[in-house]
Amino acid sequence: MRKGGTALKLLTATNATQGYRGNDFAWCVEGELVHIGVVCPRDEGDPDGGCGCGRSFAGLNSHRATTTAMVREIPGFTDDDYVLAIRSSLEQQGCDASFAEHEAALLRILVRDWPVGAIVERRLDEIVVRQVVQP
Repeated sequence: MRKGGTALKLLTATNATQGYRGNDFAWCVEGELVHIGVVCPRDEGDPDGGCGCGRSFAGLNSHRATTTAMVREIPGFTDDDYVLAIRSSLEQQGCDASFAEHEAALLRILVRDWPVGAIVERRLDEIVVRQVVQP
């Protein structure tokens, strides 16, 4: 729980709405925390490029990717837990983890106005709600 008793909303991998786009994919573990990974030169001008990184979210645990993420509330998960999860994932991949706290804050801001059950997709730097389902 967050300060003041409000629940922490987070982006998680989901298989829901997979197939909406012909190039959807879901290689993450259903429900795992995701973040927004970097885009390689192959996809930087086209979210439908051959790599897929321009249209996907990256799993913090599996280090795999998915084109759909769902806003969920995770019982008992704190802001500190979120920062630790992002930091740990980045360190496991050999990346600079010094911005984990900043990244966690940006992700919390991104989802704060979306309802629990919102399924989002990524199109390079744009992340939009694809559909809202009952969680």
